[in-house]
Order: sequence, then C-alpha cells, then structure tokens
Amino acid sequence: MSGSLKILVVDDDRDAADSMAELFEMEGHEVVVAYDGDEAINAYKSIDFDVAFMDIMMPGRNGVESFFEIRKLKPDARVYMMTGFSVEQLVQQAIDHGAMGVLNKPFEPGKVLSLLDEVSPAGIVLVAEDDPDLGPQLEEVISGAGHKCKLVSTGSDALDMASSSGVDIMILDLHLPVIDGIEVYTKLQEMGKAVPTIIITGHLGEHEDAIEAMRDVTVTGVLNKPFDPGVLLARLDDIAA
Repeated sequence: MSGSLKILVVDDDRDAADSMAELFEMEGHEVVVAYDGDEAINAYKSIDFDVAFMDIMMPGRNGVESFFEIRKLKPDARVYMMTGFSVEQLVQQAIDHGAMGVLNKPFEPGKVLSLLDEVSPAGIVLVAEDDPDLGPQLEEVISGAGHKCKLVSTGSDALDMASSSGVDIMILDLHLPVIDGIEVYTKLQEMGKAVPTIIITGHLGEHEDAIEAMRDVTVTGVLNKPFDPGVLLARLDDIAA
C-alpha cells in the first residue's frame, strides 16, 4: 500500500459495515462508517473522501439516490456500489417464497381481479402504489369487486400495515418512496409476516439501469456480495497507487 486513504463505508447492516471498516483500518486507512444514505451525504459535506463503499439496498434513501446527492457535492466522487442481488433474483426469490406473480406496467387494473379470485381474500387487500393515477384506480376496482381495500403510497406505510393483522394480500410496487418494495417484501419475510403478494414493476431491470447510468458518470464500480476481502484491498491498491 503506497498511501493512506480516507474511506467512507455505507451499509445499514451494522455488522457488515463495521467489519469492512475494521479491515480497512488494519491496512492503515482512515475510515468513517455511515449506516444510511443521509449519514453518508452529511459525511461528504465535511470530509473529502478518496473512495466510498456504499450498499445499494438501504431503507430510506437507498444507495443509488444517495450517490446522486453525493455527486452534487463532489462531482468526481469515487464510489463502489455494493449489492447482494439483482432485481431479477429478488423478484424470483419473492415468487419462490409465495409471491403470486409479477405485473409489468402498463397493465389494466382489472387484471388484478383475476389474481385475487384465486384466493378470494376475506381480509384486507393492501395496495402499495405511489402512482397518483394507478393507485386510486386499483383501489376503486378492488373495492368495486366487493373486497376490503387499503391504499398506501410509501414503503414504510406498507411495511407497517402489512406487518399488522388483517391483511390477506398485498399488491406491491417495487418502486416506492421511503422504503422500496423489495425492502418491504424482504423485511416482511425476515419478520415471518409475509402475505401473498402481487408484485408491480415498471420493468425488471430498473435498478440495473440505474447502476449502468452511474457507470457513465463517476461510479468506480459495482461489487456483488458476498465478496472476498482481498478484492477490496486490491481495489484500494489501485486507487492509492
């Protein structure tokens, strides 16, 4: 190693973030740890980092959104994005664990009814959709068919309601503010409170498109979890050289 670097590690998994920071510190680098996107952005306001390692899938402001805010502060910021799954893998995982299927936009709201007919829910149908046109349309169609329906427009509201009793089915858009749909679904799985879910997505590669767009600006690269610690140190050698 030819020089000490100022490194920012951003991950809502505190154990993972702290372990990575410890690895870098053992190599003689200065490390700051942030556990969410807002902390990362604030850190960049006061420190000129040489490189950052940022998880993509975080609650609140995710890694993609955080990167673009950081780039406004430091246009030449060098950032490695870290991700455990592709969107396709996450959607398939959701289906494997009980998701009823995927609806790709645009679709007719009435198509949802045929999926609901398969289970005839007696409880609440929760619609998590922030589109100001599609959300109310779905609520109207579902309620008009005699089902109890609740509409929420953020991932945090969806998580709160779906984790409480009374929800039989969730219709979940992957792209939601505050907490995205993938995070909502995986957290419900972890809590043991997942319900049958119909996934709505613009297209399966929407997160990958965002990552590719970042490659065209100043992102240094993408690391897929789990990765060998030696890979991280090799990337730092390149930067410090």
